[in-house]
This record gives sequence, C-alpha cells and structure tokens, in this order.
Amino acid sequence: MLKYKADIKTLIFLIITTALFFVQWHFGFYWWLYVTYLYLSVTVTVIAHNHNHVPIWKQNWMNEVTDYWITLLYGFPAFIWTPTHNKNHHKFVNKEGDFTITYRLTEKNNWLSLLSYPSISSYYQQSPITQHLKEIKAKNKTQFYIAIFQYVALGLFIGFTLYLNWRKALLFVVLPQQFAIFTVLIFNYIQHVYTDEESDFNHSRNFISPLTNFMLFNNGYHTAHHYRASVHWSLLPQTHASIADKIDSRLIEKGFWNYMIKTYFVAPLLPKYRAVNMRLLRKENEHKAY
Repeated sequence: MLKYKADIKTLIFLIITTALFFVQWHFGFYWWLYVTYLYLSVTVTVIAHNHNHVPIWKQNWMNEVTDYWITLLYGFPAFIWTPTHNKNHHKFVNKEGDFTITYRLTEKNNWLSLLSYPSISSYYQQSPITQHLKEIKAKNKTQFYIAIFQYVALGLFIGFTLYLNWRKALLFVVLPQQFAIFTVLIFNYIQHVYTDEESDFNHSRNFISPLTNFMLFNNGYHTAHHYRASVHWSLLPQTHASIADKIDSRLIEKGFWNYMIKTYFVAPLLPKYRAVNMRLLRKENEHKAY
C-alpha cells in the first residue's frame, strides 16, 4: 500500500507523535518528554511537505485520511502546501512573485530578520490560499469540500480539547502546533537567505549532516528537492550527489546548528565569518557590466 518502503519511518514518526500527545494529556508535563514532542511536531511539518509532493499511499482515500491526521498534528490544513508551496514557491524559488521571499523588507540576515520572517511570510501566504480555494470551488467541488473539511476538523479538534481542559489544550495542542509552523518557516528562510535566486543551482542552502537529514527526512538537500520536486525524500541524497559539483561550496553546510551558531552568534562579532549575500553580489556584478 505504501509507494515507498521508506515511509514506514514516516508512519512511525506520526504514530509516536500521536501517542505522545495522549501520554502527556493523561500523565501531565515532563520537560524531557515535552521537548521530544516539540521536535516530533516539527517533523510533522516536514512530513506534511513530503506527503504533499509524493503522497505516502497508492490509494487516494488513504492519502486523504492521512491529510486529516497530519492536519490535526500540524495545526494547519494540509492542502495549503499546494497553493503556497507547489504552485508558488517551486515556481519562483525566492524570486519576485514568491510569497515566501526572504528579502521582502530587508537584505540583511540577522536575528531580527530571522525571527520576524515567519509572521511576515505567513501573512503574505494567505493570498494564494484564498485564491486556491476560489479556483477549486469553481472547478472541483470535491477538492473544495475536502479542503474546507480540513479546516472544520482542525477547528473541532482544537475546540474540543479546549473544552476538555484549556490549559492542557494550550500546552499540548496549540503551542506545539505554533512552534512547528514557526520552525518550518525558519527552515525556509535559512535555506534561501543570501542565496542567488536567479541561479539554477545556487538558489538554496544545503545541510549535508547525516544526523540533520535523518532527523528531518533529508530536508537538508534543498537544492536537490527544487531540482527534482517529484523525487521521494528518501532518494534526495542520490539526487544531491548528482548535482553537488554545480552548487557553490558556500551553500553546502555540514550541520544546521553549525550554521546557526556561525551566522547568528559568531559572525556578528567576527566579520570573517559573515556570509556573502550572493543575490546582492550578482546584482552588483550586473551593474558593473553595464
């Protein structure tokens, strides 16, 4: 029934995340368990992304059921990846027209731009979602109702848990959902900030650490994902290897946290560690050419 055996891992992560929700709801807060739950909530956003590109199941109805499962854990309807990501981000890849561009308000890459990005990006992504709903309402009523029912299911789930115990609902439902959504938008920012959006292979930053990619379903191979969006997440290392020589070495990082520490803690104090804004560098070279 699975398209790829590798998605056994996907199902295991979804099951463990769901189980931890019920365990915490019943037994209460334990910090080590909660930290694990927050991490797993982040993996659900990555799973939502992967499932959107290459659905887990061969049967459509099973994929639709999985969409609802993901929606409840994710905190946003799973269908939104289609208008905001597939139809927009993959089309423009951080160029003008991409609702998730990293340089909308500033060309700087600092703590302020990093932490403000998720809210700004979320705001601008509402437009393609609304437009998508209008389009499928006119062209495909079935898909429209599936999308609307994802909103309904999510609203009922959050509302019911708030009714049962609003403190537990905020702690074990709302906060993990918002943390995960915020984090996945941070990932998008990190993967594209200071890259060259006009380049075929230098529009994304990559993280090749085996640990990072194990924990995040190979999400570190971002250029490869844009290069072949239909490739299953389990095959991205091979795709990356086939194009690695075309990617600027400055856009191939080892681990995610190595990059974060270097960029946001060390670089402000030691200029030699500051990254080059490849987008601005390209524009300067273009200006000189004239």
